[in-house]
Amino acid sequence: MKNLCFTLFFLFFIANSFAQKNDYSILKISDSLKENANAVIRLDQMDINILSQRSMNIKKQRIVTVLNQKGLSEIDGYEFYDKSTAIKSIEAVVYDAFGNEIKKIKRKDFKDQSAVSGSTLFSDNRVLYLNYTPVSFPFTVAYSSEIETSNTAFIPKWYFLSGYNVSVENCILNVSFPNNLGFKKKEFQLADFKIKKTVDTATKLSYTATNILAQKAEDYSPSPSDLYPKIMMGLEHFHLEGVDGTATTWEAFGKWYGDKILSGTTVLPEETKAKIKALVGDEKDPVKKTKIIYDYVQKKSRYVNIAVGIGGWKPMQASDVDRLGYGDCKALSNYTKALLQVVDVPSYNTILYGDRYKANIQSDFVSMQGNHMILAVPNGDNYIWLECTSQDDPFGYQGTFTDDRDVLVVKPEGGEIVRTKVYEDNGNTQTGKGVYTINENGDFSGNLNISSQGSQYASKSRVETLQPHEKEQHYKEYWNNINNLKLGKIIFTNDKENICFVENVQLSASNYGVISGNKMIFTVDAFNQNSENVKRIRNRKNPFQIQRGYLDTDEIEINLPSGFSIEFLPQNYELKGKFGEYKTEIIKTDSNKLMYKRFMFLNKGKYSNKEYDEYRLFMEQVSRNDNAKIILTKN
Repeated sequence: MKNLCFTLFFLFFIANSFAQKNDYSILKISDSLKENANAVIRLDQMDINILSQRSMNIKKQRIVTVLNQKGLSEIDGYEFYDKSTAIKSIEAVVYDAFGNEIKKIKRKDFKDQSAVSGSTLFSDNRVLYLNYTPVSFPFTVAYSSEIETSNTAFIPKWYFLSGYNVSVENCILNVSFPNNLGFKKKEFQLADFKIKKTVDTATKLSYTATNILAQKAEDYSPSPSDLYPKIMMGLEHFHLEGVDGTATTWEAFGKWYGDKILSGTTVLPEETKAKIKALVGDEKDPVKKTKIIYDYVQKKSRYVNIAVGIGGWKPMQASDVDRLGYGDCKALSNYTKALLQVVDVPSYNTILYGDRYKANIQSDFVSMQGNHMILAVPNGDNYIWLECTSQDDPFGYQGTFTDDRDVLVVKPEGGEIVRTKVYEDNGNTQTGKGVYTINENGDFSGNLNISSQGSQYASKSRVETLQPHEKEQHYKEYWNNINNLKLGKIIFTNDKENICFVENVQLSASNYGVISGNKMIFTVDAFNQNSENVKRIRNRKNPFQIQRGYLDTDEIEINLPSGFSIEFLPQNYELKGKFGEYKTEIIKTDSNKLMYKRFMFLNKGKYSNKEYDEYRLFMEQVSRNDNAKIILTKN
């Protein structure tokens, strides 16, 4: 036994000694970096060498220790390539927990596939990516790559911290550039994380950061991109899609993009032009013409998902979209523009960041930005915004993917930063009108009409497209406060003209009213209880954000069971504060009839971490009152 103990001790000592010598061992990572982390970035280094206006070389080294399944996304072992971007080298080495090499992955072992599935038009846009399935956790991947590109209009952003629950041991950015290209940069949130600028000269720039601890994800936090340090970079003299460009203002940049990149992409066959003219007929109103064209595009085309920047910056020819019936956001927006030109309606390509989380084009940093394209049609002093990738969106409706953000509108005379449509809080409405009946056994039956507009239209109208079992699941989750729920007839009315979605739902449930002795107890608010769970977060670090406010109003008639009288009725309630307003009212209209009214208004806004508890208490009071009970006594 002593010999066995000695042997085990010796083996542990050898393994530990080997691990101490190897930088990739898990034992080399401090406990503080592992706390709250799914992955630890041991080294994240990018060396950007801008050789000329038409040549840029980018080298990456990324060593990541993945602690668990959730940390796999931090490996980032992939590169896109196309006609203007070549991958010079790419490889990875995998190490076990003690830093022992277990797998070497050469270029031929990376998966090589189209960046866009189901499309032949984007066959030149491909991606090489690491497809490694771990045997166990933790493990470490040392990834490196080198690419060369002639496109210098887009210099990658640099994020010192990619997101929540990841820590960084060493982070290095090195950039070199000729002094005659007008290199520029914009820094975000560097001071809060002690990012060191080690070089800043006329031709070189370097930053380093060490030991950035993992940040816990906290509910209602802004995007990590708005909280954590990053660098934006650009050139005043650049090259894009085979064309040199120079721009110091958005006006000049937009004119260059329109004249040199978009020009010549809206040519259509004569047959299509004749078809469109016949379709529009004698209509003179430009808005009505636009509606006809938008409806035509929605019925004819389908969307191929490919972000701006991956599939190039130049839209494919409108004639190709016309022939094949599909395209990405650039292609479909440009195709719609070409069709509008046929009937003399002007429209402008518009570049933006498309996302449910609102992100602006940085208006004080003239450069190629954005990941999405839509179309702007002038209408007096405003614009009608067309989301040309959607086959379902109402005409001119932006929803929550492109609303309320700064975008670049590319006009013939130049670019202009414009704000897209803002859906005001009191316009994001949900109006509920209905009735429910409780019988003497406590069983529930009712009918509800829900009308949704503004940003609430976006979240509700998708229900219409669900399969029957998905619809049932949706409503059972929506009304999870009603046990034993059974759905009856459901009718949808999608009024795209007024952008209003109406749900008419019949429902029932057994034992909604709980009977105890000669008493029955049930919750007044059956249809629109606040289900938002605002967690208590001690020592919250992040500010919090309400992206979109809303206004809910409800009027519900309640039929009480015969043979019962009201013992207890909740009092009318009102709550006002910086976050919004809430009030309820219960009116007795007959001996066995009540009218329940509910009003809930929530303000959008950005708030400090110190205000989070106040918000939590506000929503807690709403939830508590939504759960108020009526007590009936049997006569």
